[in-house]
Amino acid sequence: MTGGFGALLAQPGVDEVCELRDRFGLMAFHGGNLERTTDVIAQEVAQRSGASLYAVIQHAPLREHVPSITIRPEHSAQLQQFLDHVDTVIAVHGYGRETQFWNVLLGGRNRALASHLAGHLRAALPEAFGVVDDLEEIPRGLRGLHEDNPVNLPSNAGVQLELPPTIRWNKEARNWSDHEGTPRAPQVGTLIEALAGAIDAWADR
Repeated sequence: MTGGFGALLAQPGVDEVCELRDRFGLMAFHGGNLERTTDVIAQEVAQRSGASLYAVIQHAPLREHVPSITIRPEHSAQLQQFLDHVDTVIAVHGYGRETQFWNVLLGGRNRALASHLAGHLRAALPEAFGVVDDLEEIPRGLRGLHEDNPVNLPSNAGVQLELPPTIRWNKEARNWSDHEGTPRAPQVGTLIEALAGAIDAWADR
């Protein structure tokens, strides 16, 4: 695909979701059939915590990856509306790297929020999962620090939450959790509860 974010949004099989509530927001702009389960997590955390939501959901067979730094509000009135409304965000992504196969990564420019989330996630997630909020330990391409990345556009910026396949996969059902009718994996439910609790406890809301 050569047309970028605007062209993606114009395609059949792509849903754009914008729900405005609190000034804290959740984002999942690589959702649906691309970075699977990320939109489900963002949607439910937003609902439980009263946060706002912006998501782009691609339905199968679409799997078009538009780089985060090219996802711009001038290409979407709903994204602009969302960014005008919120001041702090968590952008939920999925990734896969052999060296980080069990690690949850917390990038983005709001390092205080990253540390806060890391504490809640470490306390809640099974021991198999690592929680990494030291930027030096996060691969450069997953740090989410670029000024044009949507996670950094609100006034207080935000956290780029990168989730490995192991946390999004339902081992028993042999498919992605909450995808194509697959039941929710236990660790996904735990993650959602931990994120909602961390947002509720965030003092700067």
